[in-house]
Amino acid sequence: MPPKTNPLKLNPLQLKTLVLFQELARHPESSTRTEGGDVFLSQLPHPHGDHFHVGHKVALSKDATGLANPAVWAALERKGLIKGSFPMGVSLTPAGVDYETGITHQVLHGSDH
Repeated sequence: MPPKTNPLKLNPLQLKTLVLFQELARHPESSTRTEGGDVFLSQLPHPHGDHFHVGHKVALSKDATGLANPAVWAALERKGLIKGSFPMGVSLTPAGVDYETGITHQVLHGSDH
């Protein structure tokens, strides 16, 4: 049986932010796995213009406002999905890595350049 989509009932901004964190965690140039299973994100993108690259994907700047929102980080941390030190750094917990958002394809788009 597939995992339930959004079991913690994250709001749309929290979901979009988690999708971006999950994609960053997939790439060694922006993340480091720790012994405890967390993934430390060493490079958060800084959107400029209408889009930015996240790994091999492209996201719209309007979908990334949660990256600079301490309330979003606090909510994700409260729910056990990240360990954050806003705005300095963030670690995605194993629960955050595996969380089924249901909106990945709405936030991340294939890159043609």
